Amino acid sequence: MKRRFNIQSPCLDIKQDIQYKIDNLNKPKGSLGMLEDLALQICLIQQTLSPELLHPCHILFGGDHGVEREGVSVSPRNVTWQQMINFTKGGGGVNMFCHQHGFELKIVDIGVDHNLSDYPKIINRKIANGTKNFLYEPAMTEEQFRNAIDIGVAMTDECITEGCNVICIGEMGIANTSPSSIWMSIFGGIPLKECIGAGAGLSDEGIKHKYDILKKSIEKFNTSNHDIIDTIRYFGGFEMVGAIGSMLRAAEKHVLILVDGFIMSACILAASKLYPEILKYAIFGHCGDESGHRKMLNILNAKPLLSLGLRLGEGTGALCAYPIIQSAVNMTNEMNNFNNAHITKYF
Repeated sequence: MKRRFNIQSPCLDIKQDIQYKIDNLNKPKGSLGMLEDLALQICLIQQTLSPELLHPCHILFGGDHGVEREGVSVSPRNVTWQQMINFTKGGGGVNMFCHQHGFELKIVDIGVDHNLSDYPKIINRKIANGTKNFLYEPAMTEEQFRNAIDIGVAMTDECITEGCNVICIGEMGIANTSPSSIWMSIFGGIPLKECIGAGAGLSDEGIKHKYDILKKSIEKFNTSNHDIIDTIRYFGGFEMVGAIGSMLRAAEKHVLILVDGFIMSACILAASKLYPEILKYAIFGHCGDESGHRKMLNILNAKPLLSLGLRLGEGTGALCAYPIIQSAVNMTNEMNNFNNAHITKYF
């Protein structure tokens, strides 16, 4: 990877002061559970005792996958571009949740197999009309991989320039559970069968077919001869590599990263193999209904905020979790402490 990122763990010098403030809010110590953990994480990232959530942005990358031609998804690839257009009209789940929680939505065509130039609400960063079929060849070239990373970086930079300090990332790409399952298997050391699920609704027969295709693809790739970046670009989608670039830049700039479901968890798993410190900046919104997601979260030592049986993608699960993150920040800034409230500590 030509671009290098300078991702450091948040400085811990302020940790004792943060913990003291949280512990002395007028409540029993630890009684607000994960909200207290979130507050500590956010304060460390922002290096402050008074954290803020500013101009939240949601970046949705869209791209198609060559392996879709092998029948690994119940949905055809034209659903990708149809949904991208639907997003411009405010008709998607992602639109609803962005509106509800005050996120600016940025819809990015990084590799959709359709001409979307007639839709000005879609940011045109198209690398190609979908990736190649990794059953036969690498999904993308080294140059395309670098382009996808750079596009992700540029999108994060655009958000930061607008005043954003919390970024949520989503995706739209039929068949993208296939590369996600492969990354999970290779990077997580999990048997491939345990990483494959129904995606958008495959039957048992369809899941078996998907497994056979992915197994053949991995055998042809021969993981022992390739490094992390080779593995990412051989199987990944443009929207997935764009998301990795966006996440890495966010961590480099000390911006909160809200992680969605199976695909985005696979992306930050891949990113963490390059830069392990990125996980200090990640908040995992939910545990999805896709088979294997819980195991992937365990690999990442992640504690998801929600478990609602979601598997829509688009970033919807992370968006749903945002009010909990807001509550953690509000707790830190608005709850009184024992001294000011003239309450005797009762723990």
